[in-house]
Amino acid sequence: MATIVAPHNFSALEDAEALRKAIQGWGTDEKSIVSILGHRYSYQRKQIRQAYEELYQEDLVKRLESELTGDFEKAVYRWILEPADRDAVLAHVAIKSDNKDVIVEISCIYSPEELLAVRRAYHNRYKRSLEEDVATHTTGDLRKLLVALVSTFRYGGDEINARLANSEADILHDAIKDKKLNHEEVIRILSTRSKSQLLATFNRYRDDHGSSITKHLLGESSDDFHKVLRTAIHCINDPKKYYEKVLRNAIKRVGTDEDALTRVIVTRAEKDLKDIKELYLKRNSVPLEQAVAKDTHGDYKDFLLTLLGKNE
Repeated sequence: MATIVAPHNFSALEDAEALRKAIQGWGTDEKSIVSILGHRYSYQRKQIRQAYEELYQEDLVKRLESELTGDFEKAVYRWILEPADRDAVLAHVAIKSDNKDVIVEISCIYSPEELLAVRRAYHNRYKRSLEEDVATHTTGDLRKLLVALVSTFRYGGDEINARLANSEADILHDAIKDKKLNHEEVIRILSTRSKSQLLATFNRYRDDHGSSITKHLLGESSDDFHKVLRTAIHCINDPKKYYEKVLRNAIKRVGTDEDALTRVIVTRAEKDLKDIKELYLKRNSVPLEQAVAKDTHGDYKDFLLTLLGKNE
């Protein structure tokens, strides 16, 4: 469930005028920006951008980029973009900074239609395909796995084949036992099967071999290929649990990982952030809002807390 609270009846024109007032003059009114944009759904933000451009003949996104700074600017920028375009930006930044987790998240958590939309947005924005850039910046088995993941269009339904789950659980177990996780069959299974089918396979694995596949993978190599493989399985197996761990690591590390913190809150605030918050509280005995408030400051903190629904 979403955490943001937005009005169903709103005026894009009035919001555009209020934002213009907030960013004109010598000082920017950051609180107005937070109170407006932090309480608008994606389709509403799109209408505000359109109204602003019609009124003032300039791009609201570019104007906000020029007026805001630091982590606050980055969070607002990523929030105001349309979801697929935002994820294309996140993917591009991740490729350039060698952050493979973001590529795996988009490939393994998003629905087939969402992933396809991101790939189209990436192509439109950067004039190259997402697959092309992933392949350019990786090599060997890691390239095979990541390109397969970003290129996939999985079946999105709930139907499963129990016999197939049983046989492919054995293939995965043999690959782990023989330390051949880079086998083409492992990559094929993880990159082509539907999420429902993979969950059935992972459950079959646990039932047949007495432990989850993720636990068996912990003893494997810690090179990039195996890290990505484990991340992909985590993302497919339990996305909310995965995101909770990303938030926990971002906050508990020495020096907050603002990029990871912003990414999860911005991308999940309209989807399932309420459930992720509940998991965070259960795991850490501290509300996520409290942890975020302690580790951030200023307008950036206020914006994240607004997206978390704290002010409601």
